[in-house]
Amino acid sequence: MGAAERGADQDELGIMRGIVERGLSEGAVGVSSGLEYVPGRYADVGELAGICESLGRLPYVTHMRGYGAEAGVGVAEVVEIARRADVAVHISHFHGPSGELLGLVERARDEGVDLSFDTYPYLRGSTILGMVVLPNWVPAADIEKALAVLVEEGERVKREWSEVVWERLTLAHAPTFEWAEGLTLPEAAERYGASVEEFCRVLLIETRLEAGCVIARPDEGPSGEESIRAIMRDPGHMGGSDGIHVGGHPHPRAYGTFARYLGRHVRELGDLTWEQAAIHLASHPARRFHLPDRGLIRPGQIADLIVVNPDTVSDTATYQNPRSLSIGIDDVLVAGVHVLKDSHLTGATPGRALRAA
Repeated sequence: MGAAERGADQDELGIMRGIVERGLSEGAVGVSSGLEYVPGRYADVGELAGICESLGRLPYVTHMRGYGAEAGVGVAEVVEIARRADVAVHISHFHGPSGELLGLVERARDEGVDLSFDTYPYLRGSTILGMVVLPNWVPAADIEKALAVLVEEGERVKREWSEVVWERLTLAHAPTFEWAEGLTLPEAAERYGASVEEFCRVLLIETRLEAGCVIARPDEGPSGEESIRAIMRDPGHMGGSDGIHVGGHPHPRAYGTFARYLGRHVRELGDLTWEQAAIHLASHPARRFHLPDRGLIRPGQIADLIVVNPDTVSDTATYQNPRSLSIGIDDVLVAGVHVLKDSHLTGATPGRALRAA
């Protein structure tokens, strides 16, 4: 299929199933999809369910096809895939109005769907700029064709950007435009000496669609944080950073997510107890992805341990200074080996890829 804007035929589906089955035999922990990205957005329910039929106990993990106002559509598709393939499902970086989202989750569970999800404790998102601004008719799965459209039909593309709220987009990663990282699109365009639409067009071309951004959402007030807090209290919740480490000005979630869970949401706000936080951040993920010797402290378990000071553990990364390191984390052991001791790196690298049991 490659970059073709269509679903798979039966022969192609058979090939993909074979790839999945081989991966599972080698210890893969599930199957994932990104249905708001290309080429994943061309896959339909039948194709995805067909691929997932080989999963058995392992989960189908998805960046679903719709968040926020479109969350109902996204969750409905996830539930249908779970039913057809008879698999557990896990939704990545679940976010939006908690009343609506948790209602959808509860209905799915009432219908027998084994559904879990992860979140990061921030209101802003981050992704590649092209995903946010490129019109659907631009063949984004084929970079050369997409770049040709931006060159040859640039005026048409720019006309379709009339509804973009540029002030909400801050550049996180901009190869060859590093001077613009950390600036909003209007700020960068002003320094560049062009309209924001023209600057964005040039940026996409010159970075070959690699530019990334942090996205401010319209619900960045108390109601937005209340939704985050309500969602993380659900028993099916797990912590996940969705961290993107490239670029000079990434989203602070890459550096602060887990310390923020502990400092703000356990110590300061009391959304979770310390024991609940250990479940949401360690044991629940280990169980979900069938890693039986991880995620618990007991004889026979692999000693992956983090020692924190409950009075001081905090994130310090901000949208202005996103690479600032967290504090209050004293020791980290991976497989029983110190990689951080007395808050200093040891240089040891005992980590390895994990395989499902």
